[in-house]
Amino acid sequence: MRKFVLALLGWNRTSLWLMSAFLALVGLIGYFWWPLLQEYLSYYDPSYPWWIQMDWLMLGIFTGMSLLIMAKADLSKDLWIIGVGLVGGLVIESWGTQTELWVYYTLERPPLWIIPAWPIASLSIDRLVRISQNALPHRLPMRFWQALYGLTFGGFAVLMAIFVSPTWNKSLTIAASLLVLFLSLTPTDWRTAVITFWAGAGLGYFLELWGTTRECWTYYTAETPPLFAVLAHGMAAVAFWRAMLVSQRIFHALAQRLPYRTTLPE
Repeated sequence: MRKFVLALLGWNRTSLWLMSAFLALVGLIGYFWWPLLQEYLSYYDPSYPWWIQMDWLMLGIFTGMSLLIMAKADLSKDLWIIGVGLVGGLVIESWGTQTELWVYYTLERPPLWIIPAWPIASLSIDRLVRISQNALPHRLPMRFWQALYGLTFGGFAVLMAIFVSPTWNKSLTIAASLLVLFLSLTPTDWRTAVITFWAGAGLGYFLELWGTTRECWTYYTAETPPLFAVLAHGMAAVAFWRAMLVSQRIFHALAQRLPYRTTLPE
């Protein structure tokens, strides 16, 4: 029975290591940013039933992401996802907070405690993409994916141009817009790009719903959440996926140039 459950959930020994690292990271964030956690816990009122005060949305997101990151964990790939997620998350948060498209309640620009959430989300999206690729029919014609790609990325480009228009004079916004344009115009895998975009947007909806309704972060439009923010998670997922592929190619190209000495056994 135990083996059946582990196989069904896609758990292996690496899954346990990954989950342990995730919990340790949560513990470290709570330790180093204890005043923020203490402030959050201070809202608990013992005169009300605990189930009324429980943040069920946060619990659902935490549980869902925990189950996803443990599914068929593979460090040889996951370490790349984590690395790109950390760097990419820092870049995105720096852009958004420096241009004040969104503001965190701590007024940090950006807050370092939010950066680890990006690689965890990236791992979850990777699992969602795997599940979706297996579930969706493979016989759909390439023209279908090309048309869906055009609608998805073309629509997002228009929506982004409108949403970030107040910050067109900012160099970071110009750089972000050029990157989105470059990624949109240079598809490498139509099907995977579309699936990755919508997997990221799907997870992004729940993350943005939690963050904006709890006023952890606030967008300049005061929407909870704005459509752009939800879809931006999809675009970020595609950008991270493409960045991981490029990083892997560069690494393997450099590795092949390194001199290796091989000694034959006597």
